[in-house]
Amino acid sequence: MKTLIVYAHPEPKSLNGSLKDLAVSTLESAGHEVRVSDLYAMNWKAVVDAADYGPDASNPLKVALDSGRAFTNGTLTPDVLAEQEKLLWADTIIFQFPLWWYTMPAILKGWFDRVFTYRFAYGVGEHSATKYGERYGEGTLAGKKALLSVTLGGPESHYSARGINGPIEDLLFPIHHGILYYPGIESLPPFLLYGVDRMTAEDYADVAKAWEQRLLALESTEPIPFRRQNFGDYEIPSLQLKEGLEPEGRTGFGLHVRA
Repeated sequence: MKTLIVYAHPEPKSLNGSLKDLAVSTLESAGHEVRVSDLYAMNWKAVVDAADYGPDASNPLKVALDSGRAFTNGTLTPDVLAEQEKLLWADTIIFQFPLWWYTMPAILKGWFDRVFTYRFAYGVGEHSATKYGERYGEGTLAGKKALLSVTLGGPESHYSARGINGPIEDLLFPIHHGILYYPGIESLPPFLLYGVDRMTAEDYADVAKAWEQRLLALESTEPIPFRRQNFGDYEIPSLQLKEGLEPEGRTGFGLHVRA
């Protein structure tokens, strides 16, 4: 298995840093190939601008069209091209990050903004009466799997169905479904560590054991069963879920997960 770890935390000695290092050693010891994109160490540029597209940047800038043209012409900036190559190389991608203000750190969001360009991660495939592009289960990155490894400061009860922060499944849905599944990546159930601000050194031994077990089970873990866009569950072109397919009582984001 070839695994890319995209790591987003500014402190190498943090819990996130330890989890990243443990993932590398565990997977390599099991015979897997591993590459790491340490975004802070790389001084990753988080903002999209005309410099990303070189001679293919227009004036005024049109981010989607310009990024697609630059991708097609091979004129994307070298750091973006390198990350796209890593994604194409990998079978599995692990995203290691803390949950900050209910989402990923800005540097990681900037990685997605710049790397998931038009004609690479989206804007691919035919549009017809029966197909609305290759998205949500199809696309450039179809067949790959991703795992979110996320640390959270609050206790698990705060992120439950009745918790004040909202269900963690809902908070991560925009990443799992909207960012990863859109270009075809299947998301595995996340690895979540709650209450990390109160975690002690003694607690880490149990955390490390649980993390190693998840890592060694990556190849056999079933992904979240999101519905595929072009395989009969949705009306086209409205992309509304067809009547009668929803499990009784289920609403919201849960509609897009098969029973």
